[in-house]
Amino acid sequence: MVPRMTNSTLMRGAGGHPAHKIEAAKVGATQAPAPLAQPLSHDAPASHVSPPTAVVDIVLPVYNEEADLGRNVLSLHDYLDDQSAFTFRITIADNASTDGTWAVARRLAAEIPGVTALHLGEKGRGRALKAAWSRSDATVLAYMDIDLSTDLAALLPLVAPLVSGHSDLAIGTRLARSSVVHRGPKREFISRSYNRLTHLLLRSRFSDAQCGFKAIRADRARAVLPWIEDDGWFFDTELLVVAERAGLRIHEVPVDWTDDPDTRVDIVPTAVADLKGIARLRRALAAGKLPLATMGGRLEDDARAAAPGRESLLRQLLSFGLIGVASTLAYAVLYLVLRAAMPAQAANALSLLLTAVANTAANRRLTFGVRGAGGRLRVQSQGLVVFALGLAVTSGGLFLLRRYDPAANHAVELAVLIAASVVATLLRFVMFRAWIFPRRARAASTGGAR
Repeated sequence: MVPRMTNSTLMRGAGGHPAHKIEAAKVGATQAPAPLAQPLSHDAPASHVSPPTAVVDIVLPVYNEEADLGRNVLSLHDYLDDQSAFTFRITIADNASTDGTWAVARRLAAEIPGVTALHLGEKGRGRALKAAWSRSDATVLAYMDIDLSTDLAALLPLVAPLVSGHSDLAIGTRLARSSVVHRGPKREFISRSYNRLTHLLLRSRFSDAQCGFKAIRADRARAVLPWIEDDGWFFDTELLVVAERAGLRIHEVPVDWTDDPDTRVDIVPTAVADLKGIARLRRALAAGKLPLATMGGRLEDDARAAAPGRESLLRQLLSFGLIGVASTLAYAVLYLVLRAAMPAQAANALSLLLTAVANTAANRRLTFGVRGAGGRLRVQSQGLVVFALGLAVTSGGLFLLRRYDPAANHAVELAVLIAASVVATLLRFVMFRAWIFPRRARAASTGGAR
């Protein structure tokens, strides 16, 4: 039998009692130890032993780890007991092991408070993480490799920015200058080459896609996970690329990492699968199949759900107004520069076009909270329609000026154009709220409720 764990007293509640341990002990006292079980067949449903609610849920995806599972889970539990500032849970996600891994996992879940076990009938790290994270009620969802290749000292820096709300995802990176990595030249070359490839083909900016040490806020996971197709090793890369394109904040933590010589990764098939995954994801991004703008918008709406509607509307008006002032100043400067080289109507059209593109991009991100590349072309296309209406207003103003005062100088022209631009700006705000970003407008008027 796995020995029972002793509880540290670092995390104490009122009266000096260990807060996390009290809750866990109650569950352990009322739950009979689970009987030993043989590994389930590939078609069998998952089994799940429910633990108490935790702030951080650390998932350990495992496949045929019978020899090391007990020792490493105990090491992780001891470390969290002594060092963690948050209530935690350890979830062992066994994905179709063929040895005694599932039996060991059941024993650990029965004997150790805060440990739970989940069995899936099919292999795949991505599949295991989707299943475990989807069932979890924790605030932050993390995972790490069971071999504990990553030094556990990086665990709290990984999850702290997510608990505080500073970031949406956090990843360990072995490629930072301050990281200390012990692995052979072959694995080092493969890792660096793969990350260079993702930067080139997927335009990613994170440094280390495949380090088995990541965490995500649960609300962000609920928005992003349904769009992650891969169930294997490419899951990490796809998750990060989609999240980055949706505008989520990714925090990187340098780690100390020691290569496990007994790795379960089959390099050649994994590399082929990763290349196929990159090609598939490139096609999906190019075709606009992923609703990145909607993903980012839903997350922004969730973050603003408690804000009163009037305050949200005022915030939008203030942001739109400040951007409008900057756009008008830029328009005036451009017009005066271009007017010296071309007729008034041409200078007006070109100045308005250039500032309209910049204005639309700024309002998309700052006023209506849309981040990521998804939907940018559609927004700019609709913005050009709004630009055409603004051009009609300002050109009409110039036409009337020339009709009634043909001798008006450039200063009078500019004054008329600025007045017409104010009218065009009001029209642009109405069109943005009613047509280009209608869901954002509804969120503002209803306090962000969905």
